[in-house]
Amino acid sequence: MASEYRIIARVAKAHGSRGKVVCQAADGLPLLLRPGLEVWVVPPTLKGPRHGAVASVEEGPRGVLVGLTCCEDRDGAESVAGRFLLARRCDLPEDLVLRDAAEAIGLPVEDVTFGALGEVVDVLEGPVQDVWVVEGPFGEVLVPAVEELLVDVTDEAVVFDLPSGIVPAEGAEP
Repeated sequence: MASEYRIIARVAKAHGSRGKVVCQAADGLPLLLRPGLEVWVVPPTLKGPRHGAVASVEEGPRGVLVGLTCCEDRDGAESVAGRFLLARRCDLPEDLVLRDAAEAIGLPVEDVTFGALGEVVDVLEGPVQDVWVVEGPFGEVLVPAVEELLVDVTDEAVVFDLPSGIVPAEGAEP
C-alpha cells in the first residue's frame, strides 16, 4: 500500500491569512502540484488537516503559493508547515519515472524493435538527462531516459523506441 503513494512536495511555511502555503518540490522532482490533485499531509497532524485537494497553484514572490482545500485559514496553513504532501502514484504524470532515479532502479525496460532489454541496475545522472544502465540479454545497454524516446509505461515495463546503435545487435539473441 505504501508504494501506491509518493511524497511530491514539502510545505515550507504558511503564507498570508487565507490559508495558502509555500511549497517546494521533494526529492529532486519537478513541482507536481496542480489544481484538483488529491493530497495527504504526512506525518499527519494531531488535530489539523490531514487530507485535501490542491485548490490553486501560483508563483509567489518567495516560492510557489499553493491553496489547499484542507487549509481554510492561517491556523490550518501553519499546522501543515514543515510537513510533506503525498499523492497517489496513479494521479501523477506517466513520465515521472524518467525524472526520478530512485524509481527507475529495478524497472524492466523494453524497446519496440528488440523487445525486452533487461532491468535498470543504475542511473547515471546528468545535467540535461539521465541515462539508465540496463542489464539483460543484450549485456549492458545505456538508455537515455528522455520523453522523446518514451513510448509507454505499463505495469510490466517501460517501453522506449530507441535509435539504432544503442542496442548492440551483434552477438545477442533478442
